Amino acid sequence: MNISQRHLTMLCDFYELTMARGYFHSDIKDKIAYFDVFFRKVPDGGGYAIAAGLEQIIEYIKSIKFEQSDIEYLRSKKIFDEEFLSYLSTFSFTGDIWAVPEGTVIFPNEPIMTVRAPAMQAQFVETFILLIFNHQCLVATKASRIVRAAQGRPVSEFGSRRAHGPDAAIYGARAAYIGGCSSTACALSDIMFGVPAGGTMAHAWVQMFDTEYEAFKTYCQLYPNNPTLLVDTYNVLESGIPNAIKAFKEVLTEEQREHCAIRLDSGDITYLTKKIRKMLDNAELTKCRITVSNSLDEYIIRDILTQGAQVDAFGVGERMITSKSEPVFGCVYKLSAVENEKGEIIPKIKISENIIKITNPDFKKLYRFYSRDTGKAEADLITVHDEAIDVTQPYELFDPEHVWKRKLMENYALREMLVPIFQNGVCVYESPSVSEIRENCRKELESMWDEVLRFENPHNYYVDLSQRLWDEKHSLLKKRHK
Repeated sequence: MNISQRHLTMLCDFYELTMARGYFHSDIKDKIAYFDVFFRKVPDGGGYAIAAGLEQIIEYIKSIKFEQSDIEYLRSKKIFDEEFLSYLSTFSFTGDIWAVPEGTVIFPNEPIMTVRAPAMQAQFVETFILLIFNHQCLVATKASRIVRAAQGRPVSEFGSRRAHGPDAAIYGARAAYIGGCSSTACALSDIMFGVPAGGTMAHAWVQMFDTEYEAFKTYCQLYPNNPTLLVDTYNVLESGIPNAIKAFKEVLTEEQREHCAIRLDSGDITYLTKKIRKMLDNAELTKCRITVSNSLDEYIIRDILTQGAQVDAFGVGERMITSKSEPVFGCVYKLSAVENEKGEIIPKIKISENIIKITNPDFKKLYRFYSRDTGKAEADLITVHDEAIDVTQPYELFDPEHVWKRKLMENYALREMLVPIFQNGVCVYESPSVSEIRENCRKELESMWDEVLRFENPHNYYVDLSQRLWDEKHSLLKKRHK
């Protein structure tokens, strides 16, 4: 069952309902508002993040409807009048939405979604949009880091049993696949999204048999096409590998098969895999692959490979599905503009003593600059919605964190990042398959310089404001100080 098949309208913060009633009984009821979705910093001190979750947001917005049971619940709270409840019974989303496609590399403080709708509607969808983006962007970003650390070796997502509930497991596997994982252990994610699912055995399988060898031989007989044996139930080097070799030799030789694998789920991975590789090669099982798991993340994977670990594939669970090192992505949903009675866009700004919480006003567009010489992404630019950029002319960008740093763009191509998703309440966007999104993510990462993709102390990717937007923002700041 996907999101559109469940009734999730009331999956909202209660204040969205109390504000909606307030809007309903004021002249704000039909006022058009613009809200931006963005995040303020990259998890784990990284240099980039991955957009994921748009498909589930689309499903939710298509299916918003207050059922009678919802109306009865709200009536029981004794703070909502009948006129407002009657309005909710016909509620639907009639606005516009723009967003970056899933798999896009994204950066702090730039809009990854803009919602334009009557204030009641725009405010109401906030919670769901944020919970989806905050979860799937987080897992996709963590998965991307882990996959990059594996240096081309397949990484399987193993996190279902450690995820924070069923949806976190199902949609986390989807996000991990977008981020570059090759497969998942979650069968339902395969059914729902086509994320390839696979698995072999647990330690319990080995313990069920009188001997480890019998467990291995039986499994090879059942699955002679590339069987994987878990070798650390007892003693890896003294029994696990010798029994695996014996089972492979006896069963696969008869079947005239060569492909097989072992999985190691504990111990000193670097030391053990070096020993294992030598034992397998000495037994002429040179095509036998070594897969490892056990609380891995990008740093452990990077370190063991640097130390010479003999690993062909990884299984990563809890530290990816929960993004254990930094489990909050931090997307926010902020008002950026409203329309007056004449349809004119009036920019709005939120001010804070915490500079990072000061918002960028107005209805905006997001552009990405690419060098025509290298094909690499060089910088992003946030502009007011009706600004035009002449790509035949040089464009000077500033590093917003170090304003004395400048980048002069010449011979560049420009890409508009936000694409239409809803127009007048109708979805105009066809969601690609998860495999297509994953491929988009791969291409996006290829367009980034390696310095931006570093795990630690990454290059600060430029996300600049156009001069017009900069002037507008600072004009509003000055007004608020008066």
